[in-house]
Amino acid sequence: MMAPGPESTCELLEGLRVLIVEDEPMLASSLEDALTDLGCVVIGPALNMTDAIRLAREAEMDGASLDVNIAGEKVYAVADILMARGIPFVFMTGYGKAGLRESDLGRPVLQKPCNLNRFLEIVRGWR
Repeated sequence: MMAPGPESTCELLEGLRVLIVEDEPMLASSLEDALTDLGCVVIGPALNMTDAIRLAREAEMDGASLDVNIAGEKVYAVADILMARGIPFVFMTGYGKAGLRESDLGRPVLQKPCNLNRFLEIVRGWR
């Protein structure tokens, strides 16, 4: 099976609402640009846990990208809120699955710097 081309990827992602939780401004901006270019609506980015928790509780979204370590704090409170709301998410980390709680080992995890195509495969599954 062939991967969708850029046009079909845009069609699949058009209007998809994605929360970005990332404390590195350059990475957050880069991810925001990529998603926006594909027609997604970016929520955030949340650069700290206070904003991330507020957005996870209040914002309408289809999925989320979660950096595991936000300014020294683990993102698990946000993950728990999203799980309770039934919202899918992907963890982004420099530590791989080794940095996750046992209860999160079945979740998608991307090693930073992440492969954008792999990220988009995960995001397409949120439709």
